[in-house]
Amino acid sequence: MKQLIVLVKPLIPVMGAAIIFGVAGYLCAIFLTILTGYGLLQIMTQGQVLPSLFGVLLLLAVSRGVFHYIEQYCNHFIAFKLLALIRHQVFGALRRLCPAKLESRQKGNLISIITSDIELLEVFYAHTISPIAIAFFTSLIMVLFIGRFDPGAGVIALCGYLVVGVAIPLKKGRQGAVPGMKLRSAFGEMNSFVLDSLRGLDETIQYGKGEKRKADMNQRSTHLGMIQKSLSKLEGEQRGVSNLAVLFFSFLVLFYMMFRLYSGNADFEDLLLAVISVMGSFGPVMALSNLSNNLNQSLASGKRVWEILEEQPVVEEVPEDAIDPDDPSVSLASDFAGAEADRVTFSYGKEDVLSDFSMKLEPGKIVGIHGASGSGKSTLLKLLMRFWDVDQGRISISGEDIRKIPTKKLRDMESYVTQETHLFHDTIANNIAMGKLGATRNEIVEAAKKASLHDFIMSLPQGYDTQVGELGDTLSGGERQRIGIARTFLHDAPFLLLDEPTSNLDALNEGIILKSLQDASIHMTVVLVSHRQSTMNIADRVVEM
Repeated sequence: MKQLIVLVKPLIPVMGAAIIFGVAGYLCAIFLTILTGYGLLQIMTQGQVLPSLFGVLLLLAVSRGVFHYIEQYCNHFIAFKLLALIRHQVFGALRRLCPAKLESRQKGNLISIITSDIELLEVFYAHTISPIAIAFFTSLIMVLFIGRFDPGAGVIALCGYLVVGVAIPLKKGRQGAVPGMKLRSAFGEMNSFVLDSLRGLDETIQYGKGEKRKADMNQRSTHLGMIQKSLSKLEGEQRGVSNLAVLFFSFLVLFYMMFRLYSGNADFEDLLLAVISVMGSFGPVMALSNLSNNLNQSLASGKRVWEILEEQPVVEEVPEDAIDPDDPSVSLASDFAGAEADRVTFSYGKEDVLSDFSMKLEPGKIVGIHGASGSGKSTLLKLLMRFWDVDQGRISISGEDIRKIPTKKLRDMESYVTQETHLFHDTIANNIAMGKLGATRNEIVEAAKKASLHDFIMSLPQGYDTQVGELGDTLSGGERQRIGIARTFLHDAPFLLLDEPTSNLDALNEGIILKSLQDASIHMTVVLVSHRQSTMNIADRVVEM
């Protein structure tokens, strides 16, 4: 809660306005009842009521609506401003964590955090912080007001406010904390399962696993329902106990004031107004009491969000302003003059992948990397991209340790094609344009020609403006792969890393792309990972791993 509250600091004036108007609104509602009771007393004792009282009651009723509207407006203004800020921070955190920390994360769970978990924080910002302050100040004013009729009645009212607004929510809140976290975690896992099932529909149908997936879905839904049922039960118990407490303390004040009346220490007016004041003043603390179950889920969501924000990346980026412009490493990083892996050791957890590995990459050469699966070929490319940092040894570019090169300069200097090219739900042109910010259509076309893609694109009804569908599902594996290669040609970096770039291509398209790579190697250094001997034939040197 402290971490969430800190974000409110820039919006304290708006929060202050919400509290002031919230207190004023509740006081209008409470005194509407009190003044009605006072009017009844006037009729009973004097046989008439002051005409001005009706005007005051009307003013209080209208003011209650206006003040409540302003309070809600301020609270939701704060909530949606802060939700936007938190989303921005979460996306920034995900950017810092990727790719190393996000490789093993369930994507559906991350989507759940970014969407529904952040959205649930609206309950905290719009319906928790100011209501706590409103309940405190309203209850304090009412204790003093009721204490004017009788100090003992004021003390009883104070005890009632503390029990309903503090003791019951805290007790039930602790009971609901664990189920609340379980619900949010189970909801995130359900999202991952649904996303996984949608992406694997073809395989599910092919192997007849539809019934099993449906049974798994039902099981997860039932589990979610059981958790929700336990939370609903807690909510029902809390409402019942809270209402019972309100009645108990209201009647306690009634009996106490009757005792004071019969003992001659109070009159009937004090009794009636004190009892009406107590009965009509539990609204703010009841609002707190009813919050606790939703608050449990909001705080569970907040915890999941903050785990993302506080998680430390495996690789810390090097900002450009962290490097002294006069430092020679900056100029070295800007002009590619070869790369080297020097006695590199690396492991994923306890799984050793590279051990005391060394390799030099001369500029303007094509170096092929060949070896069995699991020998570290793809890992080496990720280390050259600095997606991971080496455990021992060092990787250098132009003689400079890549851990000292600004990350943006490193990314500008390298192009990387993975085994599985990701396509965005956009046009072919925009997917290729990912390789270069502000690329012109002519540059995109030239890159497509080098990737042996132009003729295929022009055969489509909308050409380069054709939508590729979600995850590029309207294209074949080879076509997706060639779009990834076209991005690389468009990026035009001096250091090109290719991981099985022709695995999904036929011999003709492979030959065209390899010829383009040979031509590009005049001003590029190419590292080419492949199982194909035909691909290795263009390499100036082949490293066996």
